[in-house]
Amino acid sequence: MAFTVGIDSGSTTTKGILLEGNTIVRRFLCPTSFRPAASIGEAWETLRAGLAEPPFLTLTGYGRQLVDFADKQVTEISCHGLGARLLLPEARTVIDIGGQDSKVIQLDEQGNLTDFLMNDKCAAGTGRFLDVISRTLGTQVEHLDDITEGVEPHPLTSMCTVFAESEVISLRSAGIAPEAILAGVINAMARRSAHFIARLSTQGPLLFTGGVSHCTTFRRMLASHLNSEVFTHDDAQYAGAVGAALIGQRQRKRHG
Repeated sequence: MAFTVGIDSGSTTTKGILLEGNTIVRRFLCPTSFRPAASIGEAWETLRAGLAEPPFLTLTGYGRQLVDFADKQVTEISCHGLGARLLLPEARTVIDIGGQDSKVIQLDEQGNLTDFLMNDKCAAGTGRFLDVISRTLGTQVEHLDDITEGVEPHPLTSMCTVFAESEVISLRSAGIAPEAILAGVINAMARRSAHFIARLSTQGPLLFTGGVSHCTTFRRMLASHLNSEVFTHDDAQYAGAVGAALIGQRQRKRHG
């Protein structure tokens, strides 16, 4: 079975995987630098290192048109649906929350994309929003689960990034505990995401992908607002890259 590489050049992170059949052989993850093409190049060199011949390379994400050495370029919607089905074959709905956008993807029983919604106009409800608020309160996204475990969320009135940051500072000045504020921010984001998902006539099972999917508190609150189970996967952040590599497999088979 030939190797294929999928690279998802996101606004915040660059993800890549080396795929053989349905098995992820290698993973690559790094912050997207101010030169996204350089991050793509680093991912490509890392993933193909030591292989006898260059694997088929498919690019997706914001930076997919910034380099000229890819065999194929595809939109992230197609990739996330395919990647999600490899990670959770029974998935019928995908909610992906990345650094700068969020998207809901609906799949049929065969895993074909039937509908989707994308929000890339407002940073609220994205990983960037969560990162800004976390830093405002002196912590990092990676520590949110430890900080917010068992904490009662404090309500927020604004979900606009600019106003929410000001409100967080005011709440902190008023003596509200930072962990309660953070729990409130996550809860507000989860509620907003649940409303976003409800705009499609979605069905379960639902797979949560993207960088924010690693936050257990967010996933638990999202499940509560949806009143249904929300699944994720250790490789959920790589879903777009996985789908890109799968598209590369199809392309390679089609052309022998």
